[in-house]
Amino acid sequence: MDYPHPILAREGWPFIAAALVASLLVWLFAGFAWSIPLWIVAVFVVQFFRDPPRRVPTDPLAVVSPADGRIVSLGRSQDPYAQREALRISVFMNVFNVHSNRAPVDGDVLEVRYFPGRFFNADLDKASLENERNALVMRCGERTVTVVQVAGLIARRVLCYVAPGQSLHRGERFGFIRFGSRVDLYLPLDAQPRVSIGDKVHASSTVLASFAQPREVAG
Repeated sequence: MDYPHPILAREGWPFIAAALVASLLVWLFAGFAWSIPLWIVAVFVVQFFRDPPRRVPTDPLAVVSPADGRIVSLGRSQDPYAQREALRISVFMNVFNVHSNRAPVDGDVLEVRYFPGRFFNADLDKASLENERNALVMRCGERTVTVVQVAGLIARRVLCYVAPGQSLHRGERFGFIRFGSRVDLYLPLDAQPRVSIGDKVHASSTVLASFAQPREVAG
């Protein structure tokens, strides 16, 4: 299992350090009782930035979840980034989910586009097109796959670490969203969903959909 990232996401190190230092200082100068609320905050910050390793399914046709969370949208939709009709699967991430984002397929990044926007509750459907977001359009063989990081009501920072021309492996970490958000996945219409609305999913390990078997060319 290849996992080159720390168990606590590097994006959280400054927040974790600040929470721990504040808790210790209040404990030293005001007493343990006064520091309890800050220790609770520190525990929350540590759990928010956890980034555990995950096993990736070996099926080459499997499309894995790009995020932890709950399925809030599933159906045919317009992909505004690749200009096509697509199957959209949306994962809502609350503040208790792991917020590391992983590649759903093996492929090459064709385009990365950032859009400033609003901060509606990411559970709402309108968040997909009106909130701050970052879209990755990928080429997976002959297929196009679009992954969109969407900021939420509390999330104010969408982080993406890849650029056009880079290749990603399924399950590879490509970004992070802080404090509640959503990830939209646009797939070819012939992809078969493997989840339902309301299902809880885990990044890299839950199969959201399967690509159709490639047709054999008659000799």
